[in-house]
Amino acid sequence: MSVTHDPARPLTLIRLSSDGATASIEREVAVECPVAIEVDGFGYAVMMMTPERLEDFATGFLLTERLVDAPGDILAIEPFAAESGWIVRVTLAEHLRGRMQDRVRHRTSDTSCGLCGLSGLEQIARPVTKRPPRPQVGVEALFRTLGTIRAHQPLNARTGAVHAAIACDGVGMVLAAAEDVGRHNALDKLVGTLAREAALRPDFILVTSRISYEMVDKALVAGVGLLVGISAPTSLAIDHAGAHGLSLIALARPDAMLVAHDPHGCFA
Repeated sequence: MSVTHDPARPLTLIRLSSDGATASIEREVAVECPVAIEVDGFGYAVMMMTPERLEDFATGFLLTERLVDAPGDILAIEPFAAESGWIVRVTLAEHLRGRMQDRVRHRTSDTSCGLCGLSGLEQIARPVTKRPPRPQVGVEALFRTLGTIRAHQPLNARTGAVHAAIACDGVGMVLAAAEDVGRHNALDKLVGTLAREAALRPDFILVTSRISYEMVDKALVAGVGLLVGISAPTSLAIDHAGAHGLSLIALARPDAMLVAHDPHGCFA
């Protein structure tokens, strides 16, 4: 079971009104703290993130970093609280222990960065082992999912400060969801959940953020045929999706959405 503690904490704030009135109010803020990832005894990365579901996060993170090929390559995941944050110690199968040296990170990553700290630009390009499937999703299902996602964002309902990554089937039913102050951390948690629960077979992933290169890359690792985002895509995200055959829909709103890449002609 994933390590979890309350991902929000109470805070007293002063509300300023346009009429000049002030009032003291109580609300919750999302917890953000450093989470250090140690692989086989070596420090690999420090992520600024919401410290819950750390086993799911570590699994997804290692998969999307290409340090492992499957959840079974991870022999142990041990999260524990430290004085200034959390540490997640991971043990890999013996035959994979050389991979970490190829992707050394040299600085802390923040909540908005999925590729910060890599030691060389050549490390950005990572192999994609298989092409994603043709999406089996109707347009009605996409709009149906958009109408229900708030019910799967409990932490955002409390704090208004976190992103979500949501896995759905072909009729728009939500199969799994994850939240984090970092959009890429939320998606890594979801990728980890899907990898650890093989019975979950989503047709598409919806993210409550912009679609950048690393979000496309993580969706490719998850093996879905379609990535949907409620914000805009970047040029590199579209190029990466195009190179590997991932369908891409952006700026998804309750009344309209934009097809950014449709290699199978599903949404023409």
